[in-house]
Amino acid sequence: MYVVCKEHVELAIEQFVDEYEDAPDIVDLKETVFSDWDPPARCAECEKNAEYLVI
Repeated sequence: MYVVCKEHVELAIEQFVDEYEDAPDIVDLKETVFSDWDPPARCAECEKNAEYLVI
């Protein structure tokens, strides 16, 4: 699972495919609310706001 900004979403997809050998699901964090989990506020690769969850 990767929480990333728009700039790093392609990198996260590549990392996911390399690790799991399957296509990920991409969730737009602006449009999705989780009842039991708060996603990190910052991108895993930089300090920008997290926008996507790659799972």
